[in-house]
Amino acid sequence: MATAQPLAGKTAVVTGASSGIGREIARQLGLAGAHVTLAGRTRDAMDEVAREIEKAGGVARVVALDVRDVAQVRALVEGAVEATGRLDIMVNNAGVSFPSKIAEADPEEWRTMLETNVLALLAGSQAAIRAMRACKAHGHIVNISSIAAQRRDSGVYGATKHAVNCISATLRTELEDDTIRVVNVMPGAIATNFARNFDPAFLEGFAKMTGVQTEIRKGERLPDEVIAKLQPLLPQVLGNADDVARAVLFAVTQPIEVNILDIEIRPAKQLNLG
Repeated sequence: MATAQPLAGKTAVVTGASSGIGREIARQLGLAGAHVTLAGRTRDAMDEVAREIEKAGGVARVVALDVRDVAQVRALVEGAVEATGRLDIMVNNAGVSFPSKIAEADPEEWRTMLETNVLALLAGSQAAIRAMRACKAHGHIVNISSIAAQRRDSGVYGATKHAVNCISATLRTELEDDTIRVVNVMPGAIATNFARNFDPAFLEGFAKMTGVQTEIRKGERLPDEVIAKLQPLLPQVLGNADDVARAVLFAVTQPIEVNILDIEIRPAKQLNLG
């Protein structure tokens, strides 16, 4: 029996696709038939997913970039359109967190969060709107926010996600007369490399639980083996990136008349990673 391809003929772009939620979203969109452009910082990790999509009969492109550069984000979208003649799905997933206290933080960390979590999302959304309008797509812009946006004291990272929620709501109003829907997704604690900038001592406790011998360095990716083993050990407090990807796939496969505004995805118990 042939596998259903609900996104056959569609073109999708996913930022932050080299790990975690973005990588799984790209994988599932590709397996659902979309021509996927994976965009992120680590080419090798994206190449692996692209090979999986292509092995299943799909098509995938890989673009290594810095989403903080607006010109690169615009070129990313333009490249996807050049490859297929259209754009149907834009997933603004790239994000970063530095959990330092405001009184002690390096302002460059604030700049990185603002440019990655907010500026890149704005640039991606704007480029996507122009592309979708040009090809008259029944399109979806998916913005990955966070449940941190629901707390008033969630720090600078939370402030960027408050901004994402505001941007998503504003775009939804601006696009009411277009065939473009805006979906705002707010994950809770998910087993990914999100916490790579946290205190290594905090992360070492989680790594030890998996039995994987690895040295934790601040800012460096945790091995995929650690992530894969950690979530099943703590299913009550850590969700799986697959959970978020399935929600995104559900949203972007709905008829354009269906307007899915916000999706919260939480594990049974909420772990606050601030």
